[in-house]
Amino acid sequence: AGLRVVLVCPAEAMNRSTANALLKTLEEPAPETLFLLVSHEPERLLPTIRSRCQSVAIPTPAPERAAAWLAAAGVGESARWLALAGGAPLLAAELDGSGESRLLGALLEQLQNGQTLDPLAAAAALDKTVKAEKGGSAAPMKRLMEWAQKWIFDLSLANAGLPVRYFIGERARIERLAGEASARGLLDFGRKALQYRRHAEHPLNSRLFLEDFFLAYAALFDRRRSDP
Repeated sequence: AGLRVVLVCPAEAMNRSTANALLKTLEEPAPETLFLLVSHEPERLLPTIRSRCQSVAIPTPAPERAAAWLAAAGVGESARWLALAGGAPLLAAELDGSGESRLLGALLEQLQNGQTLDPLAAAAALDKTVKAEKGGSAAPMKRLMEWAQKWIFDLSLANAGLPVRYFIGERARIERLAGEASARGLLDFGRKALQYRRHAEHPLNSRLFLEDFFLAYAALFDRRRSDP
């Protein structure tokens, strides 16, 4: 009916200058114009942006319904991708068809080693994979760190005796690794993983960045470290 819709997605990708420039338009939009700001991390939006919007939470569908939809869409290993996507079926379908298995498989090959991990060799192998991915889908290093963050989260759950959330296909291996790590070490590394994720889009040297990550990860399984 002549309504103009402006879609901003993902809204949290706006930097401060962009968000501030949008404030006046949100406050006094043009006639017959609707702004839709889609955000998966609304806490990253400026408070002034949030205060000018109506918030509508969109829950994820029931797992059974999502799995049935994925199966009908021809997604292989639908349960695995649905878990990795945090229950979001559209993301699960996107991951299945994006060639993400190559990047994810290269990371898991190293993370599953635990005490036997060679940090420098792991960094060299992942660096090659990341550079090969740069010609394809966007931000391979950022995606790599997002997967790593989910892996650490599952390790922390298993360490506390809780079921894993994301890597359900690797549950047994995660539970064994969780028994080799300390709760305090996992908590500390979880905080550090947040920093890795923030810096992943702009590492000055991807090889050094990955070496630092794997050295810190390998330290989780150093038997000389223990909880106080």
